[in-house]
Amino acid sequence: MSRRRRPEKRVILPDPKFGDLVLSKFMNSVMLDGKKSIAEKIVYGALDSVEAKAKKDPILVFHDALNNIKPGIEVRSRRVGGATYQVPVEVRPDRAQALAIRWLITASRNRSETTMAARLSGELLDASNNRGNAVKKREDTHRMAEANRAFSHYRW
Repeated sequence: MSRRRRPEKRVILPDPKFGDLVLSKFMNSVMLDGKKSIAEKIVYGALDSVEAKAKKDPILVFHDALNNIKPGIEVRSRRVGGATYQVPVEVRPDRAQALAIRWLITASRNRSETTMAARLSGELLDASNNRGNAVKKREDTHRMAEANRAFSHYRW
C-alpha cells in the first residue's frame, strides 16, 4: 500500500454485449486465472437463462439482485484501551458494490447446480426476489451492526 498518495482508479471498459460497466466489473470478479473468455461465457450464459426463466430484461434483474445484496452498514473492529469493539459504520457506495459482487459470486459458487452459469442464474433470480445466500449475508451484516449499535460512539 502506498504511503504517499491514493493510487489512481483504473478505467474499466464496459462489457461488449450490453455496454454495462457494473457487469464488466462483475465479469472481472468471476474470472479465474485471467481467463476472461470463460468468465464471459459463464456470465452471458447465466443472463440468457435468467431472461428465459424470468421473462424480464436480464440487466434489470442483475441490477435488482445487486441492489438487494448491497449492504448499507457494516461493522469494523476498533481497538480502544485494550478492548476491541465492533463499531457499526456506513458503507461507501463503491465498497457496497464490491461486497455485493463478491457475496453474489461466493454464494453462487457454493450452490449445488452442475454448471457455474446455472448456479449464477439461480442466485441472481433468488437475489432479485430477496432470498438466497447472498441476501442472507447482507441481512447477517446488518443484524451484526444493529446488535453493536451501542458502540457507535467509537466511530472515527
